[in-house]
Amino acid sequence: MISLNDYLYSGNTVLKILHQYTSDLMADAKQNHNSIDIAHCNILRQIKELLEHNDFITSQSQRIKEFYKYMTKEYPFLAFTFKGRIKSLIRAEEKINGYIVAYIYDYFIQNGKYPSEAEIKSKLSCFRDLIAYRIVISLPKCQVKENEDRTEAEIKYLYEIANMMPLFLEERGFSAELSGMENVKYSDMMEESVRPYFRDYISNGRPMGYQSLHITLYDNLSRCYTEVQLRTKDMDDNAEIGNANHFVYEKRQEEERNRRKEIPVGECRYFDDAYERVQKLQNINLAEIDVNMFKAFDNFRVNDGCGLFRGRQILPFEHLSRFQNDLI
Repeated sequence: MISLNDYLYSGNTVLKILHQYTSDLMADAKQNHNSIDIAHCNILRQIKELLEHNDFITSQSQRIKEFYKYMTKEYPFLAFTFKGRIKSLIRAEEKINGYIVAYIYDYFIQNGKYPSEAEIKSKLSCFRDLIAYRIVISLPKCQVKENEDRTEAEIKYLYEIANMMPLFLEERGFSAELSGMENVKYSDMMEESVRPYFRDYISNGRPMGYQSLHITLYDNLSRCYTEVQLRTKDMDDNAEIGNANHFVYEKRQEEERNRRKEIPVGECRYFDDAYERVQKLQNINLAEIDVNMFKAFDNFRVNDGCGLFRGRQILPFEHLSRFQNDLI
């Protein structure tokens, strides 16, 4: 079985690794009539295209920046950051195979049989966050009114921003995609007209307290999908550096081991391949790999200059509250 790990020790660039891995995986998939790996290759090709021909990202970022400018005028008292990134190669590879593992496992537990190739490929078609933007807002303490709860105030502003964002971006060439979520709760602060487009992970609890609002957009000019996430600073801290990180990893490892017990080796080759690839990536020692423009002393001290592990930033903007010392 071919895996990304096989290509991370020769000192090549990320693009060279992508070319070699995709080419070899496609050849192997054709030889073994593996349509799932062909779909896998097509996602990897999208990443390669983003890295090789990324002129459209300038246009996309400029249109996203218009919303940033709008917020600076409408919410001058808030501090916030806009960040954009192309998903890292390692994270994308882990997510592709993680989708396959989770889908086959859940399908087997519910139906007592394995899904068809067409059903698995349909699951991979929802992979739409290769490009993603994140908006993180914070209400400075000096702007918190007497008897006002800061957390509640920030969440209120977050929903206000969510309510206006789809229409604003649709006027600039984006189309909001339906979230696909069913039988879920939505906050009363979110307008009914935008609810079908948002995955509301604030009103609907997630493991280890993860909270955020997610929306998928199709960029009609560049003809690609992108995701936008909206969070408060506290939500972002919990997701990025919260104490839950270690426990999430341990919980995930335990879940993966349980899945392997339920589906014995040899019963479903698509599960076997994806499971092995996920395990290899989760157990990788970043300090040992050799990729151009990448260096790690361990799995925490990482200097990633190529988008291998952390992803490539494409839009960093920061707005500091204009009223740090004066109430409006």
